[in-house]
Amino acid sequence: MCSNFMLFFSFYLLTPLLPIYLAERFQTDKDTIGLVLSGYVVAALLVRPFSGFIVDTFNRKKVLMYCFCLFSICFAGYIGAASLLFFALVRTFHGLPFGATTVANSTVAIDTLPSSRRNEGIGYYGLSNNLAMAIAPSVGIWLYSLTGDFRLLFWISLIVAGIGFYCTTTVRLPVRRPVPGKPHLSMDHFFLTRAWLMAINILLFGLCWGVMSNYVAIYGKEVFGITNGTGVFFALLSIGLFVSRLYGAKSLREGFLSENALQGAGISSVGYTLFVLSPGEWAYYLSALLIGLGNGRMYPAFLNMFISVARNDQRGTANSTILTSWDLGMGLGILIGGVLIEYAGYTTAFAVTACSQIAGFFLLLFRTRRFFMERRL
Repeated sequence: MCSNFMLFFSFYLLTPLLPIYLAERFQTDKDTIGLVLSGYVVAALLVRPFSGFIVDTFNRKKVLMYCFCLFSICFAGYIGAASLLFFALVRTFHGLPFGATTVANSTVAIDTLPSSRRNEGIGYYGLSNNLAMAIAPSVGIWLYSLTGDFRLLFWISLIVAGIGFYCTTTVRLPVRRPVPGKPHLSMDHFFLTRAWLMAINILLFGLCWGVMSNYVAIYGKEVFGITNGTGVFFALLSIGLFVSRLYGAKSLREGFLSENALQGAGISSVGYTLFVLSPGEWAYYLSALLIGLGNGRMYPAFLNMFISVARNDQRGTANSTILTSWDLGMGLGILIGGVLIEYAGYTTAFAVTACSQIAGFFLLLFRTRRFFMERRL
């Protein structure tokens, strides 16, 4: 949990500020910003299916340590990026170790959990990255408002990632025995085909997070004139995530996975809809709390659903599949959001976000729940 928190904290410390950094440092327009920032998602998408295969085949702790080390080193590239092209290359390459490390780390976490507490444990484990994704942007925005120094933020991310790497070295894993009769090569080594509809569902939710996490800071600054309040937005988001994870732990332990996912998707739908209506600053902040409450219920339930339709020797593939789907949605959100904001405005971009969330809710309600129950092992 500590290494996972450091991994996501170091990465998302920069997320809401990179559009501002690119606009100020390189005078980049919004659709180009979306293109540059979506590069890491493309790289993560390319590596994640292979990451699942590697994690399921080789020593998981060693894979995790090598990937985490490379992920940490990549932050030094941001410090030395003197041109937009070099920054884009570093950002894109950074997606490779990020994608592999997230798969390896979550698979290692599942291995360390006793099977009787796995559903609940995955929920608590997932809280570490959700809290980091919510807290880190607040900290980054606060530090930027105090110092205005992006190099300081890059150095902090590098140091935090290094601490996360150290945490991985202390993990102790049980010995994994080879699975008899396992095919040497199949599609299920790279993508959990039994969960294809669940993957589409999580993609729709990932698209929403891609738009929200990357453009909410610049939106608050340009539309509401909020400079420090975006940190409050992410703080409320983190409170929602934390409360919903604690509240939903018992339900996850009892195995009510699809019910948790549906409740979370519904609450998030209300939050995204309230955000796009934007009747005032109060709605801006209330929507953050609702989105946090919803995502905190939805994502761990979905992760457990993916694990529940996979064999024991497919845990890496199950993790890579949900993460690949989430990142594909995020990448589309970053790219589509940048283009829509540039040519149609913020209202249109966030309206598309709300529609994607609502579509995901109805897909889960009418089809994905039954799909999951039919394939649950």
